[in-house]
Amino acid sequence: MKKYECPCGYVYDPIAGDLENGIEPGTTWEELPDTWTCPLCGLEKETFTEVE
Repeated sequence: MKKYECPCGYVYDPIAGDLENGIEPGTTWEELPDTWTCPLCGLEKETFTEVE
């Protein structure tokens, strides 16, 4: 599964999800709600870039 990085340095890892914000492990980037934001800085999904 692909990971995505916020400009602040937070990396969304689909294997881990984002349990603090109700995102279960295994949730792909495409499955994240459009309202989801970076848990560190609050930026929207559109600001993230795909990382290797």
